[in-house]
Amino acid sequence: MLLWLAEFLSQYIGAFKVFQYLTLRGVLGIMTALAISLLLGPYMIRRLNYHQIGQSIRNDGPESHFSKSGTPTMGGALILVAIIISTLLWSDLSNPYIWTVVIVTLIFGAVGWVDDYRKVIEKNSVGLPARWKYFWQSIGGFGAAIFLYWHASTPAETQLFFPFFKDVAWDLGPFFILFAYFVIVGSSNAVNLTDDLMGWQLCRR
Repeated sequence: MLLWLAEFLSQYIGAFKVFQYLTLRGVLGIMTALAISLLLGPYMIRRLNYHQIGQSIRNDGPESHFSKSGTPTMGGALILVAIIISTLLWSDLSNPYIWTVVIVTLIFGAVGWVDDYRKVIEKNSVGLPARWKYFWQSIGGFGAAIFLYWHASTPAETQLFFPFFKDVAWDLGPFFILFAYFVIVGSSNAVNLTDDLMGWQLCRR
């Protein structure tokens, strides 16, 4: 959004051409997301505490987990707000890859919201069943993978490049769809698994 404004203003003031650099907009996007988190974070935590929106703990779990009971949850909403706003402000919105990332992020965020809603509002410590999480993640992952494959206009967009080897690339062909799907869904679940393990370790302390 701001890139388009900068392109318009660069016709009259040459200094605005600096916003064409991806590295600068990347840094500004990070700073914008950080500012949004710092400004909105305390307010959101206070509102979550006020409405008693806290973590629901299973009674049959380890006793060390009971200390997490009442901890404000739905913090992913703050992350989504910061990411989406900073992306829309500083990215090139004519780039279809930007919209692919935004849509997949929102789909996965919606899955997390439903999971938190069931845990917090419905007091269901299990949340959204794993099979439904995986189903909706698969819808978003396959949709993005198919779009990226069919939208590819150059061979490099569907090739797998190996680190440290400049000229080594594997043309995935249609297998790119399955590979991209596993990367998208696998990365999401890896983050969730790591977060749960970290929370478990903190509770043990």
